[in-house]
Amino acid sequence: MVDLSFLEKFTKGNTKKMQRYIKLYLDVAPQTFEQMQQNLKDKDWEQLRINAHSLKPQTDFVGIHELKGILIAIEEAVKKNNYSVLESLFKQAKTLNQESVIQLKVHLNEF
Repeated sequence: MVDLSFLEKFTKGNTKKMQRYIKLYLDVAPQTFEQMQQNLKDKDWEQLRINAHSLKPQTDFVGIHELKGILIAIEEAVKKNNYSVLESLFKQAKTLNQESVIQLKVHLNEF
């Protein structure tokens, strides 16, 4: 679920930098998911798309590829006015994020 190989290459194995990127994700992601949940509630589709888009680079750094795919699907659904799938996609993204956070915290403790 979490693949840190990109982060390891990007930081050239520098564990301090790896920790910094992981901590950044752990700080940013919960706030972004809260905002996305509010966007769904408010039916603010464009802001939902923007929030999903803003989280994608973070998922790249910490190697949560499946989550990135779901965020792209959210963006595409908004662009195509396919709002009926957004709640389901959001729930998948949120669950995957929660599972990934557990793994990332384990990795942090290993450094």
